[in-house]
Amino acid sequence: MEHSVLSLMIFIPIAGMVAILCLPGQAQDLVKKVALAFTIPPLLLGIWLFLNFNRATPELQFVVKVPWIAAYNIEYFVGVDGISISMVLLTALLCPICILAAWGIDRAVKGYFALFLLLDAAMVGVFCAMDFFLFYIFWEIMLLPMYFLIGVWGGPRREYAAIKFFLYTLFGSVLMLLAMLALYFSVTTIDPGTGEKMHFQLAPYFLGALGAWNIVYGALCALAQCFIEPKDMKKLVAYSSISHMGYVMLGMASFTPQGINGAVLQMFNHGTITAMLFLIVGVIYDRAHHRRIDGFGGLASVMPVYTGVMALAFFAAMGLPGLSAFISEVLVLLGAWQRYKIPTVMGAATVILTAGYLLWTIQQMFLGKPREDYAQMHLSEINARELCMLIPIGVVVLILGVYPHAVLDLLNVSLLNLNKIVLAAAQGTAVALH
Repeated sequence: MEHSVLSLMIFIPIAGMVAILCLPGQAQDLVKKVALAFTIPPLLLGIWLFLNFNRATPELQFVVKVPWIAAYNIEYFVGVDGISISMVLLTALLCPICILAAWGIDRAVKGYFALFLLLDAAMVGVFCAMDFFLFYIFWEIMLLPMYFLIGVWGGPRREYAAIKFFLYTLFGSVLMLLAMLALYFSVTTIDPGTGEKMHFQLAPYFLGALGAWNIVYGALCALAQCFIEPKDMKKLVAYSSISHMGYVMLGMASFTPQGINGAVLQMFNHGTITAMLFLIVGVIYDRAHHRRIDGFGGLASVMPVYTGVMALAFFAAMGLPGLSAFISEVLVLLGAWQRYKIPTVMGAATVILTAGYLLWTIQQMFLGKPREDYAQMHLSEINARELCMLIPIGVVVLILGVYPHAVLDLLNVSLLNLNKIVLAAAQGTAVALH
C-alpha cells in the first residue's frame, strides 16, 4: 500500500476516464455518478497519506522509482515531501467538489467529465513527479483538458479565453523546458532520492518587489470592478486571486523560514478560499444567469444561508483573524520584513484595499431591499448539493484559522531543509539535496 498509494491516486482517475468513454452518451446521470465515484478513492488515499506521513524528516516518502527510458536516465519516479503533499491533498479534496459543481452540465457530458478526470490525474502527477521529464509530461497532459474545458464549456468569450490560456501556458512551458535542459546539461543529475549535489543562486531581491506589486496591482484591478461597467463579480474574484498570490511570491523571495512557510501555506489556503469564492459565484449565476454586482441587492433576505456562506468566504479572503488566510499572510509579512521593508509595507497596506472592495460587494449584493425582478429570476436558496460543495472547504478554512499546524507540521521540516540548501548554495557552497 505504502509504495503504490501515489500511483493509485494518479491512475484511478484515468481508469474512470476510460470507464466514462465506454458508457453510452445518453446516460448523462450515470456518467456524472461514475465521475464522482472515481474521485472519491483518491480523496480517501489522500487522507491516508496525511495520517501516515512522517512529519519529522525532509526525506521523500511513498516513493516509487522504476526505470523508464534508460538511455537518458529517465524514470517513473514519484514521491512526496512535506511541501508537495499539501498540494496533493488539496487536489484530492477539490476534485470531487468540482464534480459536484459541474453537475448541471448538460452538453457533451461524456467529454466534459472524461477530460476532468484526465485533469485530476495529471494534477496529482505534477505534484508528486520527481523526474523532470515525467513532471513535464504530466504538466503538458494537464494543459490539454484545461484548454478544451475552457474552450467548449466556458463562458460567452470562451474561445478567446482558451486561446489566451493556450498562449500563456505555451510560453511558460517553453521557458520551463529550456530551464530543464539547462539543468540537465549543467548538472550530472538532480535526484532528491540519492542526494546529488547542485548549486543555486538567489533570485534578485527584485522578486520581492515584484511580489509586492502583484499584491497591489491585483487589488487595484479588483477594486476597479466597483466602479467600471460591467461590475463583474467573477472578475473581482479573479483579480483578488492574483493579489493574494502575490503573498506567495513575496514570502518565497524573502528566503526566511517564516516567509517560506507562509508562502506555501498561502498556496494551500488560497486554493481553498478562491475555490470557495468561484463556486459561490457559480451558485448565483446558475439562478440569475448574470454576474453583475449592481444587478443584485438585498439577497440576504432572499437567500440567507447563501449569504452566510458568502460572508465566510469573503471574510476569509479579507484575511480576518480566526480564518486560514490570516495566518499565512502574517507569516509572509513577518518573514518578508526581515529582508524587504518597503515591499512588506506595500503588501500589508493593501489589506485596506481588499477590505474595501469585498465589503462594498457585500453591501451592494446582500444588504438593502430585494430587487423587484427577483421573482422573474426564480431565485431559490442554496440547495443540498451546493452545500456539499462548500461546507467541506468552509470547515478547512475554519480549522486552519485556529489550528494552522495541521498543514504547517507537514511543511516545516522540508521547508527548513530547502531554505538551508538555497541559502548555502547562494553562498557558493555545494549542498546535498535530501
